[in-house]
Amino acid sequence: MTSEKVGRKEKNQNIQVFVRLRPLNQRERDIRSLGVVEVVNNREVVVKQSQQTNLTKKFTFDRAFGPYAKQVEVYQHVVSPLIEEVLAGYNCTVFAYGQTGTGKTHTMVGEHFGDETSWQDDPLAGIIPRALSQLFDELRISNTEYTVRVSYLELYNEELFDLLSTSEDNSKLRIYEDVTRKGSNIVNGLEEITVYNKNEVYKIMAQGQERKRVASTLMNAQSSRSHTVFTIVVHMKENSPEGEELVKIGKLNLVDLAGSENISKAGSDNPAKKERARECVNINQSLLTLGRVITALVERHPHIPYRESKLTRILQESLGGRTKTSIIATISPGHKDLEETMSTLEYAHRAKNIQNKPEINQKMTKKAILKEFAEEIDRLKRDLQAARDKTGVYLANETYAEMTLKQEEQRKEIQELLLKKRAMEEEKEKMEQVFSELREQMERTHSDLNQTKEQLQNTTTKLMDTDKKLRSTRQQWVEQKHLVEVQHSTEQQLARQARALLGAADAAAGHALRLHDAVDRRR
Repeated sequence: MTSEKVGRKEKNQNIQVFVRLRPLNQRERDIRSLGVVEVVNNREVVVKQSQQTNLTKKFTFDRAFGPYAKQVEVYQHVVSPLIEEVLAGYNCTVFAYGQTGTGKTHTMVGEHFGDETSWQDDPLAGIIPRALSQLFDELRISNTEYTVRVSYLELYNEELFDLLSTSEDNSKLRIYEDVTRKGSNIVNGLEEITVYNKNEVYKIMAQGQERKRVASTLMNAQSSRSHTVFTIVVHMKENSPEGEELVKIGKLNLVDLAGSENISKAGSDNPAKKERARECVNINQSLLTLGRVITALVERHPHIPYRESKLTRILQESLGGRTKTSIIATISPGHKDLEETMSTLEYAHRAKNIQNKPEINQKMTKKAILKEFAEEIDRLKRDLQAARDKTGVYLANETYAEMTLKQEEQRKEIQELLLKKRAMEEEKEKMEQVFSELREQMERTHSDLNQTKEQLQNTTTKLMDTDKKLRSTRQQWVEQKHLVEVQHSTEQQLARQARALLGAADAAAGHALRLHDAVDRRR
């Protein structure tokens, strides 16, 4: 493709992450469900994790919307700034992520209020109709030639469906890597409809919503069972400083993801439980892959598993690519949804650290476009002549392009698989090294254990000998104590008898003295 690149590369930008908390619904109010989530300071979300211990956890985002935030308030903070970027020639993406029944579709699509209201005044309109309405207003003010085209893609059970196509055959919808833009994927066969004014928006939305997969679950009576991508592409004509005509292209992807839900909680109130369970598995599988991609991007892994799900392939350029991306995480205030709410907030908090590399789209000159069309006509003429002359194998241009794209895609897939294999081999070597170290440590521990056992046996033997000596010594002590007590008693008795004898001797001495006195007197 011949083109003139007049844009610029910007420095890396972190993905913008927003959170919207819905109010308690009627069912939750009827059962008096407790609210455990609170929005503080328009940026912080506080979750009460336990009713008994008052344990809380706080998350900080670029903006947090409380339960009574208006639709237009969400739009003005999240999407309105991106409209200017789209008109400048950037690709922008906004996607809503969250549990079933938390208001993703209400935020992205909303409801039709009236034909006379503008995007600023309509109280019920969602992001998609407001974005188209604002785009037309800005384009009309700019007084430039433009074309607005929209497409509406659905991903249901890992299959692609065109919500704006009148045909029921979706076999033509395939994802290919765009060879002209590294890291970008295109959906071949997806129909684009030209929109001429904002009054056609709701007609197109209604057409798409009629074909969208919706099923009743226990959590939400109108639960979306599929991921949808509404894409707006704007082509604008402008003149270069040299007076040459250029075509500037801007794109806005508006993604409404299916609800992240627990199978047992989601359930179904109709007999087709197996179908609902299969849907739930596919939904959770694609969201799980999305989580792995987010983790790999945040941790700067060499291999990003985009190809493991069609959802992540569609969002590849929006996650770590050249797109300006915003995420709206929708959550429930009820304590029964605490597990899913924490999971959503953890997802969103991790996604804050993803860095994209926004790059303005290439502007095509009029000469380049005409030259490209002329080359395409020449190729078609050669193919037609070859078919008429039977001088070679005839392939339709679409078939040849499809084969070329498929071959290129398979080559890229092989490269990614080789990278994945190398990463797994490195991981295996690390695990083997860890296992070897653990085995050596175990052997050392076993040897230490045997030594400790021997020491314990020796100590036990010594303890038994000491115990015998202690018992013998105790017996001797008892005997010695008895002898001492008997000896003490005898000594006390002898002392008493000695005192009695001394008394008697003293008395006899007195009598002798008196006798001697008497004898002396008689003499």
